[in-house]
Amino acid sequence: MDLLTKTTVDSELRLSYPGWTIVLAGFFGVMVSFVAVVPYTFSLFLKPLSLAFGWHRGAISAGISIAALTMGAASPGLGFLLDRFGPRRVILPCILVFSFAYASLALLTPHLIQFYLAFFLIGLVGSGTAFLGYSRAISTWFNRRRGLALSIMLAGSACGAMFLPVIAQAAIARYGWRTAFAVLGFLALAGGFPLTAWLVREKPVGQREMCVSVDVGESVSKALRGRVLWIIAATVCLSAIGVNGAVAHLSALLTDRGVTTQGSAYVIAMIGIAGLTGRFLVGMFLDRFFGPRVYQVMLLMAVAGIALLSQAHTLASGMIAASLIGLSTGGEADITPYMISRYFGLKRFSTLYAFTHTAHAVGAAIGPVVVGWIFDSFGSYRPAAIQLLALPSFIPVLIMFLLPRYDRRFELRRPAVLDSLVEAPAAEIPQ
Repeated sequence: MDLLTKTTVDSELRLSYPGWTIVLAGFFGVMVSFVAVVPYTFSLFLKPLSLAFGWHRGAISAGISIAALTMGAASPGLGFLLDRFGPRRVILPCILVFSFAYASLALLTPHLIQFYLAFFLIGLVGSGTAFLGYSRAISTWFNRRRGLALSIMLAGSACGAMFLPVIAQAAIARYGWRTAFAVLGFLALAGGFPLTAWLVREKPVGQREMCVSVDVGESVSKALRGRVLWIIAATVCLSAIGVNGAVAHLSALLTDRGVTTQGSAYVIAMIGIAGLTGRFLVGMFLDRFFGPRVYQVMLLMAVAGIALLSQAHTLASGMIAASLIGLSTGGEADITPYMISRYFGLKRFSTLYAFTHTAHAVGAAIGPVVVGWIFDSFGSYRPAAIQLLALPSFIPVLIMFLLPRYDRRFELRRPAVLDSLVEAPAAEIPQ
């Protein structure tokens, strides 16, 4: 290991390293962001909204699908803004819009269009409150410990998944669903805005190692012409169909089978508990093993969890299924930005990561609607139909074998790599 590499690694390991304060802000921001609030509490509101307004579960599920599709459509634009103006200027307005839009659900009327419009606004800014916003800033501060840093930040969503369903269910039971929406909107504002405004910064240009420069990386057009980005996008899209479809209906599925509402909230919280463990493990594995292989293991856990959930009729079986699904949630969120930075560099990191966000949003929109259609068509969550949700998570396990090794231009390992960046003409940079 050369002196520059050793210095970089040593500094990143020290708690006094300034990059860890950005990770801390990202952790709490993500904990109350779209990715924690919407997927992990939505199923708790299915029955209350259906009873209050007579809406079908398929129609209610369309709300989260609208948010997911809108988030997917808006992500490339937000990615461009992040690359152009930096994270803080984009994240803060997104948090404000998201918080007030979510709190506005407390004022719902029987008009379904109001419900859909609120989720449209929530989806419009969702990516800016979550992984997409914070990942770029963190990536400028870390190289050899980038996987661990990203995973700690992303563990915020797992912590949110642990606490938010319990808080939401308690608010619903004691004060009603309207108050629960208002409480979640307030938490999104209070938990994300102050720390982001205070701490989130990109690393100053003069302090960046060459390999983490935001001026080094592939262009968007070149990335789109290759197979790597499309394989990653297909992976996150397919896995989202199964996982989001299962999570969005988890509470309703279990309570229909005899589990109490409080028990179902604990099952959803178990996803967060397992996800927290999984994310720290993923962070350590990414810094030691090839990312696609780590991702494949995560996907196989999702397959097992969904298959078990399809047969779950007790709190215990629901907990085990949720644990497996939770362990698998480190895939799209943790591994994808890491692989994007290793394959394509940081120059267009947010824009390329946003492309995979769009792919994920398409899958996240399809899954809940399909499960809602299953319930409305058959009057129950048929085990055989739920088992089919495991298939989209298994297909990517196979296609990820087509991914090549990382591009060595974007790694800090040996002097030869640095020399090639400094001395070689552009045409001679190793491919």
